[in-house]
Amino acid sequence: MRDGILIGEGVVLDARPASFLSRALGAAIDVATVVACLVALLVVTSQSLSFVDPDLAPAIVVAVLVLVTVVVPTTVETLSRGRSLGKLALGIRVVRDDGGPVRFRHAFLRALVGVGELWLTLGSVALIASLTNDRGKRLGDMAAGTYAIRVRGGRPTFAPLAMPPHLAGWAAHADMRRLPDGLALAARQLLARVDRLNPASRARLGRELAAQVERYVAPGPPPGTHPEAFLMAVLTERRDRDRVTAQRARALADEQAALLHRLPYSVPDPSR
Repeated sequence: MRDGILIGEGVVLDARPASFLSRALGAAIDVATVVACLVALLVVTSQSLSFVDPDLAPAIVVAVLVLVTVVVPTTVETLSRGRSLGKLALGIRVVRDDGGPVRFRHAFLRALVGVGELWLTLGSVALIASLTNDRGKRLGDMAAGTYAIRVRGGRPTFAPLAMPPHLAGWAAHADMRRLPDGLALAARQLLARVDRLNPASRARLGRELAAQVERYVAPGPPPGTHPEAFLMAVLTERRDRDRVTAQRARALADEQAALLHRLPYSVPDPSR
């Protein structure tokens, strides 16, 4: 996740709320999609009503409206974990207030409240609520405990890694296995954003990531080592070791390529 730190069960920390413009454009795309589906279903329904009891016509129309305005949005947001067509196009996602992925309950409340604030009031209530909330929440978000965040943005720039001097000796002799890509990225993002995290979240996340990284390191860091210093040391040492390994592999490949230009058994080619 480019604009936040992804940990645990899809939990996002330090995520930026989506801008009002991106939310509005995403909502416009979703509304246009829903209206198109609604018109198509009503056309099909109107043609089918001639084959059913006329007394059932109002119930069928209501069922179609509920299907398009509540059931479909709830299903889409639940299965996609907060990414409808409009949100996908604009690079935003709906998450819980704690950063976790939305579930059926959250998606259902958002869709149910949306019937009133989006459809019955032509979006005016949602617009006013979104403009007056610091996270851009509409009433459905307030009821469900959710908000929209950015999940796509410019390429992040990370501060360079540097080995903590007091851990250089330990890191040089420690056995460090390759870290899983997701874990390494989460640790790298934490170190790049420590100044912008809430102190409590920073400390908790640092401890959690250090505990996970320590499973791939033996022996562990010296007693009393700060989690962030430990993560910095591991990432820096792994980077340096990977660089040395890559250089050796490149040198070996160059040597083997040079041998391809010689005769078998390394006999010099007399034509050269």
